[in-house]
Amino acid sequence: MTQRSLQATLTSPEKTAAWAAALGARLDAGDVILLTGDIGAGKTHFSRSLIQHRLGYAEDVPSPTFTLVQTYEAGDIEIWHADLYRLTTPDEVVELGLTEAFETAICLVEWPDRLAELAPENALMITLKMCDTPGERALSLQWRDPKWHEILKDLPLE
Repeated sequence: MTQRSLQATLTSPEKTAAWAAALGARLDAGDVILLTGDIGAGKTHFSRSLIQHRLGYAEDVPSPTFTLVQTYEAGDIEIWHADLYRLTTPDEVVELGLTEAFETAICLVEWPDRLAELAPENALMITLKMCDTPGERALSLQWRDPKWHEILKDLPLE
């Protein structure tokens, strides 16, 4: 599979939230989003926006930094939001049940470098970086699986 990529700038936290919500509306069970970026880059803001949109109501969506994984029922699809920052080995990922969730749920994974060889090849990698303008984020998308081309097709980016 050939790697594809796309870059854009999201000009405000509201634009980031709207783009996350639009992407979330197109996701299905087995779709995995790997979120990278420095602390404060907006990974949790992105995840919270996507999850709340899929739920259809303003559920409290805390950062799973300490719980490691939070799960949500969005109709007949489960959403797993994981923050792997505190993990030290990929074996801990297996113990969480995350590798099984990759097949059956929508998974949002912050700090996916902790997955090592367990990172799904069919995942969408999203990198968020802070820009010089407050609230602005540079967005970089990378994928290999052709399904992402269809999912991302016509998804508005500024």
